[in-house]
Order: sequence, then structure tokens, then C-alpha cells
Amino acid sequence: MSLSYYIYYRVADPAQARKLVRHIQSALKSETGIDGRLLTKRDDPSTWMEIYEGVGDGRKFEQALDVILRAANFSAAVAVGSVRHMECFEDSCA
Repeated sequence: MSLSYYIYYRVADPAQARKLVRHIQSALKSETGIDGRLLTKRDDPSTWMEIYEGVGDGRKFEQALDVILRAANFSAAVAVGSVRHMECFEDSCA
């Protein structure tokens, strides 16, 4: 089964957050082999979405992501009043 994760949130300081996301995605790739993408909302550059596709082991991926986020203190980059929302979809055609 192949899973895709979509994580969206608002950032306080885009320059600071971009560095952290790149670090997190690099560490996550090293840990799980999964490449991530980063998108910004066209009409609101403070709203971001991370996308991770082709995840085979959701539990391992989520645990690795949690550890990496905590170590990077990513919560400090999220805008006041915002939280990271994570949605997981499975490929029903596979």
C-alpha cells in the first residue's frame, strides 16, 4: 500500500521556516528514503504545504517525522494561532 501525506500550516517567518523545512526534509529522506516537496499558497505566501508520497510504512514515517520535527523545534516557525495539519491518503488504485 502506498500512502501520501499532506501537511499544511502557516509560518511566521518564511525565510527561517524554509531553512527548517529543508533541513527536516533532508533528515527525513536520510531516515526513510522519502523525498518531500514544499508548496506555498499562491495568494498567501505564509500558508505552506509539505507533500510526501510513496510512503510504504506509515508508522515508521510518522515516528521519524515526529522525532525530526521536535529536534528542529519546528513549532517555533509556525505562525501564532496556527498548527500543522496532517492528512494521509492511501492509493486506492495500486
